[in-house]
Amino acid sequence: MIGVCLTALVSHWRRNPIQLFAYLAGLALATALWSGVQAINAEARASYDNAAATLGEGRFDQLLPRQGNRVAQDLYITLRRAGWLVSPVIEGQIDGLRLVGVDPVTAPGGLGGVQPERLLTPGADATQRVFVNPQTAQKVQDGLPVTIDTGIAPGLGIADIARAQELLGRNDLSRLIVLPDQPVGRPDLSTIAPELRLQPAQQGADIGQLTDSFHLNLTAFGLLSFAVGLFIVHSTIGLAFEQRRGMVRTLRSLGVPLRLLVKVIAFEMMTLAAIGAALGVVAGYLIAAFLLPDVAATLRGLYGAEISGTLNIRAEWWLSGLLIALLGTAAALTGRIWQISHMPLLASVRPRAWVMASAARFRLQTQVAAGLLVAALGLALFGTGLIAGFALLACLLIGAALALPLVVSLVLSLCERRARAPLWQWFWADTRQQLPGLSLALMALLLAVSANIGVSTMVSSFRLTFIGFLDQRLAPELFVQLETAEESAALLSYLDQQNIEVLPLMSVQMRITGRPTELYSLRVGPTYRENWVFLDAIERPWNAVEAGQGVVVNEQLARRAGLWVGDDVEIDAELTLPIAAVVGDYGNPNGQVVITQSLFEKLQPSMVPLRFGIRSADPAALRQKLTTQLGIVPNAITDQAAIKALSMQVFERTFTVTAALNALTLLVAGFAILMSLLTLADLRVPQLAPVWALGMTRRRLGWLEVLRAVALAALVFLCAVPLGLALAWVLLSVINVDAFGWKLPMFLFPMEYLSLGSYALFAAVLAALWPALRLMRKPPSDLLKVFANER
Repeated sequence: MIGVCLTALVSHWRRNPIQLFAYLAGLALATALWSGVQAINAEARASYDNAAATLGEGRFDQLLPRQGNRVAQDLYITLRRAGWLVSPVIEGQIDGLRLVGVDPVTAPGGLGGVQPERLLTPGADATQRVFVNPQTAQKVQDGLPVTIDTGIAPGLGIADIARAQELLGRNDLSRLIVLPDQPVGRPDLSTIAPELRLQPAQQGADIGQLTDSFHLNLTAFGLLSFAVGLFIVHSTIGLAFEQRRGMVRTLRSLGVPLRLLVKVIAFEMMTLAAIGAALGVVAGYLIAAFLLPDVAATLRGLYGAEISGTLNIRAEWWLSGLLIALLGTAAALTGRIWQISHMPLLASVRPRAWVMASAARFRLQTQVAAGLLVAALGLALFGTGLIAGFALLACLLIGAALALPLVVSLVLSLCERRARAPLWQWFWADTRQQLPGLSLALMALLLAVSANIGVSTMVSSFRLTFIGFLDQRLAPELFVQLETAEESAALLSYLDQQNIEVLPLMSVQMRITGRPTELYSLRVGPTYRENWVFLDAIERPWNAVEAGQGVVVNEQLARRAGLWVGDDVEIDAELTLPIAAVVGDYGNPNGQVVITQSLFEKLQPSMVPLRFGIRSADPAALRQKLTTQLGIVPNAITDQAAIKALSMQVFERTFTVTAALNALTLLVAGFAILMSLLTLADLRVPQLAPVWALGMTRRRLGWLEVLRAVALAALVFLCAVPLGLALAWVLLSVINVDAFGWKLPMFLFPMEYLSLGSYALFAAVLAALWPALRLMRKPPSDLLKVFANER
């Protein structure tokens, strides 16, 4: 009996290959977008973990220079002789390769990702080896001998410290690793190496933590795309059950137990779901491989994080893709099975049985929508934290999607009442009758269009704000980075003699309000007074900062620490100052505190400025003088335009992945409409045949079907605009604040919305053309058959 039932059920798909394609393709698309995002996230996190394990970051205390990024080799010798058990590390860049040199004799076990015995292996080239992973080896210049080691992080090379110093052309170090076991009675660091500071383990900025928000945003978009694809699956399952109602009636009438029939249907649908999900995982791998380079560039530009440019097949992402696809299908299937089990045996023979059974579900759906929208309002008013922000986003989007059929039904009813001609009364009434079959596709379109509106508003608002921010922060025409105190003194003397405004910059990393924070020194002058725009400030904030009676903090630190203008900030055990102003600091994940130069020099008397911003009406001529008269190397001088171009390049790459996911989501929504219209085409013949028999031509009926799709798409777009703007507000004012620490102003872009609306209407026209052409070419005999059989 099981085999006969299964054969009968499978025969439905043979007769309806388009519906089978819609079911498998919907699942494949949904799974592809989700698993692709998860594959990218998994690869990135694996690279973070690999890098942390390779470099020992976070596992050991470290000694870092208080100023600059170099440690004299004599200091290392002094510390070792004084009893400090430390291991030297040198880092630098060679043609894009991050080269790290370690001492295999003193390094703690596993530091560098290469066991010490490999660096000490006897041989002619033992000290000449640079260990890299296979991907990095392909990018290394031919003259550099490398040894392949798959355990090393991407973009990283590990070598013996002497070899690294030789390749980098240096005789100093970058940092010192403090070994866990230290002798008792060792001298205090401040007495033997005051120019160094101790950074305890796990107190640096963890790259995994910094990038969590970025990956959480990717996951949210992947989940949204999955939801849009799942609407196709849900719609296809509903239409398949409607088309098979006669088969279900026949099987039950022949004595097949309801319980057995339900099990066979569940087995059939879940088997097909597994096939579709497997295809989706493969497609997800291809999507991830396509997007991974842009993600890598974004993370490198924003956070300095190196991730692998190649994709590995990891069980965590493909299993999650299969699992979420099967769970989504099971959720969609449960409602339909419950509907069959509670519908009387002969009720399913009536043409409107499916619509009648949908009425109760429609009422329940409306109640759930109202509950979710109320929950969204509550979260917007009282919710705190990133999880609450994403819960608000989910309640808003799902609630609005579930409320869409009610809104469309009310509008169609209004149009029907206002129509005067019988044709248009029938048109609007027939459109409303189709809502149960099209509602899920319309919900998918609503989510896709609103997501595009919301994200485009966020990105465009961010772009306008970011450009203004760059103009504010990059006011100096030239930026100079020096190496020694002698060069610094010579530059300051020369610029003072030329009466040129110079802005020395000094910074040191500290823990302020319990968080890793950069303490900056500024020389208050016209540039800062005229260009910096504050989010909030006391009256004349720069006067307070210049007098040493206030500080400027960035928005990230203010929000995370729960501080604002007027609150006190403890900078040092002996120094606490009030906040004079809060400044926007877009694109920076870390906290910053700005104090005047004189106060900074009291806190850090050994530091001298090595970075400078210089104002000049003729930056090219000044650059020439600095290189010829002071001997400053040209690559130590950067012009404002180059920094702006690099910053904007990083910005644009940041949203490349988001734009791609939005485009894919809109494509999936268009596909959902196409599949729904195709599967509804045969079901609609009994409704269209009487109209054709009354004199309406098939061609006109076909064009009315296209008009119907356009009208529904236009209604969806009108609903998507306020929903998209609400989504943009949540992203800018809630998610962004909790994830990154800054709040962006929101701007409106009506022309972008109209352009997006035209894309949505175009997608609806394309989706409706195929079913309309099939209707135009349908033989009159097929329409006449409707009257030959009682339904």
